[in-house]
Amino acid sequence: MTKVFIDGSAGTTGIRIEDRLSARQDIQLIRLPEELRKDPAMRKEALHSADIAFLCLPDAAAMEAVALAEGAKVKIIDTSTAHRTDPAWAYGFPELAGQREKIMASGRIANPGCHASGFVALVAPLVSSGILSKDVALTCFSLTGYSGGGKKMIAEYESAERSPLLKGPRQYALTQQHKHLKEMVALCGIENAPIFCPIVADFYSGMEVTVPVFSKDIKGGIDDIRALYASYYQNGLVRYCDEPDPDGMLSAAAFSGRDDMCLSVHGNEDRIILTARFDNLGKGASGAAIQNMNILLGIDETTGLCV
Repeated sequence: MTKVFIDGSAGTTGIRIEDRLSARQDIQLIRLPEELRKDPAMRKEALHSADIAFLCLPDAAAMEAVALAEGAKVKIIDTSTAHRTDPAWAYGFPELAGQREKIMASGRIANPGCHASGFVALVAPLVSSGILSKDVALTCFSLTGYSGGGKKMIAEYESAERSPLLKGPRQYALTQQHKHLKEMVALCGIENAPIFCPIVADFYSGMEVTVPVFSKDIKGGIDDIRALYASYYQNGLVRYCDEPDPDGMLSAAAFSGRDDMCLSVHGNEDRIILTARFDNLGKGASGAAIQNMNILLGIDETTGLCV
């Protein structure tokens, strides 16, 4: 039986991971008492006792956990931003060409960011295939449920005395300095950071990442992009599925509670809309982390997930 420690199990990502793993018979969870969950000595003991550890922590605490785990055989899956562009760590998006093999061979996995997961899924194959050039200037807007903001934001949105401003979608990261931009650029192999417009709205979970492109900026046409996605995403939790919702729209909540991702291509031969839909807590966080654990264990990637 695999021993698993979730360092940071009280956060939204950790809670979802624990919920998924608690139902499994092949996993033994190492739990610390509430009053000791931040104690360095107890965390170190748990890390050295575990086969796999999930770090669901702020960046500084995640780096501290890695230091505490020094000398242990534990394999670490870090959901923070700390190691996502570190060459010593495998980037935990196995659907990208060559990444699954890197994950399998690594003891250090950096789980992708939620917004970044959608952008990378859409853009990386187009750049690697030559449909988009590396010097392309892109725009990305991403609509997310409020659970992505953690416990504080969840409490704000679910408060009976909340601000009326929360009734409408709210754009943030207005300085164009969002923490996911670094991995978006690095994993896609592009030279320019996109203009990135993340938006949080009044629904619990779900995510819709959209990248618009003009036909003049691509090599080929809209059908070439559709064909590439359909052939590129044959394994894992990402798939190409072009059909909109029954009402002809694309809802950001369509994949709430799920752990997979759907890519779609809409528009015309002049203006094209590339969209990734998934759950910010699923394929955007906890689901991806468990998928990476399953790969490390050599079992079906979807084990214990909702797909």
